[in-house]
Amino acid sequence: MLARRFTIVCLLMSLFGMFFAIIVAEAGRPARSWDEASSKVCGMNCMNHFRP
Repeated sequence: MLARRFTIVCLLMSLFGMFFAIIVAEAGRPARSWDEASSKVCGMNCMNHFRP
């Protein structure tokens, strides 16, 4: 019974560790150039689409 609980706790902690590592790795990456370009282009061109 104790070994089963220990196994479950270890699996949950390893999953948490992997998700935390993904979050930390994504936060450290620089912004992608195509995301920046698309937001700048949409900011200029999309304003004309919202006028009534």
